Amino acid sequence: MKYGHGMKIFPLLAFSVLLSLRGAFAAEKPAPEADKPAMAVDKPAQAADKPVLTDDKPAQATVDTAATQSADTSGDPFAWGDFTWLNGNDRRHSTPLDTKYFTGSLMVDVNYNYSFNHPVDHTNVGSTATFREGEIDLSFVGFGGDFHYGNTRGRLFLQLGTRATGVPRNDNSAYRGQFDLFDAYRYISEAYGGYHWDTWHGINLDVGIFMSYVGLMSYANCENWSYQPSYTSDNTPWFFHGARLQTFPSDRLKVELWLINGWQTYGMFNEQPGMGYQVLYRPQEWVSLVFNGYVGWDTPAMAGRRRVHSDNSVLIRYRHEPGHFISKAAFSITGDLGFESGDGVTPFGGAGGPAQNFISAMFYHRLWFTDEQFGWTFGGGFMHNPGRYLVLTPTGVAGQVFTENPGDKFDAWDFSTTLQYMPNDFVTWLVELVHREANVPYFAGSGGVTSPNGYNPPLGDPTNFTPDLVKHETRVILALMVRF
Repeated sequence: MKYGHGMKIFPLLAFSVLLSLRGAFAAEKPAPEADKPAMAVDKPAQAADKPVLTDDKPAQATVDTAATQSADTSGDPFAWGDFTWLNGNDRRHSTPLDTKYFTGSLMVDVNYNYSFNHPVDHTNVGSTATFREGEIDLSFVGFGGDFHYGNTRGRLFLQLGTRATGVPRNDNSAYRGQFDLFDAYRYISEAYGGYHWDTWHGINLDVGIFMSYVGLMSYANCENWSYQPSYTSDNTPWFFHGARLQTFPSDRLKVELWLINGWQTYGMFNEQPGMGYQVLYRPQEWVSLVFNGYVGWDTPAMAGRRRVHSDNSVLIRYRHEPGHFISKAAFSITGDLGFESGDGVTPFGGAGGPAQNFISAMFYHRLWFTDEQFGWTFGGGFMHNPGRYLVLTPTGVAGQVFTENPGDKFDAWDFSTTLQYMPNDFVTWLVELVHREANVPYFAGSGGVTSPNGYNPPLGDPTNFTPDLVKHETRVILALMVRF
């Protein structure tokens, strides 16, 4: 299996991991009381239950952590440690919008995305984090929060901005049947009702739309170490629609089951729902382990085609020295293996049809400086998808210059370096350099992907415009993220 020039970065990443592991235990020191978080990372009795990223978001943190409480020794899940260092997790130690019955939140994410390809139509494709190029873009505005009264819980978090339409456009299940599911749901990033039982260290049952747990990085960019996610995160779901059962056998372990309509779908493509699980384990404050699995039937008009996906992450904080110039250091490693089988495709090729699988990985390394006001991250990853079944389709060019047929190979890799300035818990300034490449033309070139008169090719263009796709892109991202 070859990935072109992308494989050259992985010996460097592997070497960085070995250096990170060297002396991991010797450098790690317990945090003094002053460094303990002011809020519990996982509070099942209220709305907080993000796993790997906050109380209830494991693989891709939910948009917001739920109720904020003072860390104590009551046995609440994950409340015993400070997990604000995690990639994809809420980094706040407190929130000013917490009340007895409602914990509110407001997020604003604005970016300026400059591509050296200079697309004439100012369109960025193949990404769920950036959509406009050469313009100031209001990417995400979210507001809402968590309701908690007794053992009853609920959450409503609304979304506006380019992500509100850029992310759901990859879900075509809304076209099946009557009623306008796109307009009904696209401005809701997360909404559910639920109930909590005081069994073990908590059991939660929630029904509605919630953030997915695949791909480590959070839907809220203010929770991530970098802005543009690698392919492992960017090409896997951001939301699930259905029900989840969260169980906390101990204050260090979470086991969760899902019954959902499908793989980032508002409705079901076929006649069977998707099912999945997540296991989150944090035996110590400096380590977090996340294991996710999914099985579903998500290909339109292919009721016999089954999808299986496995997503796993390890996060290690190997340095914790408050007061030093480099106060913290950590890294995250994520690997995904998935496939489809049946109705003309096989997982790895054979008599039943061409190979249809998804193999990807990503690695990020993070350093915190000067009392954690600055953070520097570098990393990247690769994706191998010989059938393109999970590849983000470049806007407006599906079936024209970029096909998605079984047997159409797609290999890609990326690398990024990110500097963040965080003067307090509620604001992040960011500058990032990201380079991405693919084995086929995929990224927006100088000619853009929409014609001069504004038509999208699939809608019919009288000028016979052909989208300009190229094999690589280099971009600089500037962003301001505010969160209360």
